[in-house]
This record gives sequence, C-alpha cells and structure tokens, in this order.
Amino acid sequence: MSDAGLLDLGGQVAFVTGAGQGAGRAMALAFARHNAGGIAVNDFVAVRAEAVAAEIRALGVPAIAVPADVGDHAAVSAAMDSAATLGPVTILVNNAGNAGPNQAMRLSPLFWETGPADWDRFLRTNLQGVMNCCHAALPGMVAQQRGRIVTIVSDAGRVGEARLAAYSAAKAGAAGFMRAIARETGRYGITANCISLSTLEPALDEPAKSEFMASEQAKAHVARYVVRRFGQPDDVAAMALFLCSEASGWITGQTYPVNGGYSFAV
Repeated sequence: MSDAGLLDLGGQVAFVTGAGQGAGRAMALAFARHNAGGIAVNDFVAVRAEAVAAEIRALGVPAIAVPADVGDHAAVSAAMDSAATLGPVTILVNNAGNAGPNQAMRLSPLFWETGPADWDRFLRTNLQGVMNCCHAALPGMVAQQRGRIVTIVSDAGRVGEARLAAYSAAKAGAAGFMRAIARETGRYGITANCISLSTLEPALDEPAKSEFMASEQAKAHVARYVVRRFGQPDDVAAMALFLCSEASGWITGQTYPVNGGYSFAV
C-alpha cells in the first residue's frame, strides 16, 4: 500500500465514462494519483479522451482512450474489451450524462408538451448507458471477485426538477438500478453506489467565467446552496475516490449527495 493509505487503489484498472472533461477528468486523474494500475478514459469525443489519457500517462500511469457513446451497447462492449488490455477492470465510474452526446443540457418544456424523442435523449445516456456499462464490466468483476461501481446521478433524481422530468426519471432510475446491482453483486466482493450532484461551476474560459459568476443568474443559483458556491470537479473526485477505495469496503447500495447542501438526506 502506498502513502495514499486507505485511499490507495492497489493497482486496479478503472474505466471512467464521460472522462474527457469536468468531473470525469478529475476522477480519472485522482485515481491516477492514488495508485491506479491503469485507466480507460471514455468520452464521446475522441480527442478529449486522448488528451486526458495523455495527462494520466504523464503521471506514470498506463492509460488509453476508449471513445464510445455509452448509449450504444456494442460500442461499450468493444470499449471494455479495449480497456482489458490494461488488466482486469475492477473499477467502473458511470459519469457520462446530461442530455447525451452532442446535445446541450437545458430546461425542457413542461412534460406534457414533450414526446418520446425528447425523453430518449435523457434516458439513453443516463439510464441505458449505465446499464450498458455495467453489463459489460460485471462479468469480469465477478470473475475477479472484486469490484467498485460508482454512478453519478443528480439531485433532480432525488427531489425532482420541473421542466426536467425525463432527466429526473433517468437519474432516479439509475440510482434504483445501482441498488439492485448492489444486492446482486455483494456476494462477489463488488460494491455499487451513487454520487448525487447538484450544479457544478460552468467550464467556461476567462473572461466568460468571471462575467457569468458576477451575473444575477449565478448569484441567485448559488444562494440555493448552504455552502455558498458552485461545486467543483475535485469535490466529486474526492467522493468517487473514497467509494472506489478499500475505505468504503462495507458500503454499498447508497446514494451520497455531494451538493453543497442544496438538499439534505436522512
């Protein structure tokens, strides 16, 4: 065990989806700094995935880019096969989300003003994508008799968000799916947990970020949080690292809010 102590990942190989930027990138880099044996960096945009993989390799940790749309079962299976060249994948982080590839996250019309095509862009990535990745990763974890699965969900799935009904449903569904997977896999040394996020600080270049943070819109948004700031990618990475480490070995089927106090859990 390295100086990282209980947070040492012991040379395990991780597969992180949506890791080309933001929280996904932060989680992949945190794993690299805590003795991961290899990291498969997934993103829908290949150049982003490769850029983060290069950052990880610069830290001395093997890494490959595995670009794929998580909503495509065959593509996910192929990406997982590629990841296995680093070694058995025993850590899976389901981070890809929002409105899916090539679609901006925005408020929708009221639910009854939408249709199945509107729902699908949320369900495909946030629920079906999680199922696809677990389906690809779990046989190897069962064979290894060890594994950590962390799925990034949202407070929209815990408390509901108006004009984001399909997104709320998808995230709630992913959390329920994780609880079921936790029950199925605990006997094999596998844990499955969720991190529930609220809004992270927008990834904007300066001076656009400064302009946004000074806006009335941003101030009103931050006022909804007990901790008066937007979340940062490293906030997410810290919890993910804990849930993928030996420190969390007796924790499974849980959803942890990392949300600055936007909502509370009992």
